[in-house]
Amino acid sequence: MDKKEINQGVKKVIGQVLGINKNEIDDNANFIFDLGADSMQSIQLVAAFEEEFGIEMEEDRALEVQTVSGAVDFIAEQLG
Repeated sequence: MDKKEINQGVKKVIGQVLGINKNEIDDNANFIFDLGADSMQSIQLVAAFEEEFGIEMEEDRALEVQTVSGAVDFIAEQLG
């Protein structure tokens, strides 16, 4: 899976969890400051990313990721 596909999946998940149009999500958007995610939604995002990509992420490390592009890189690393 290439980064473009990962990016699309990440935006799809963010859109579902946060109720945002995936086409309006910028690659550099911060989950909390730009997209309005609270701590519970951040945990939901991690779980949804795991399900979407069929991976197991270390929750503490995953929650340190703050941006859309950071999530894409993190997931690409997990898939690698």
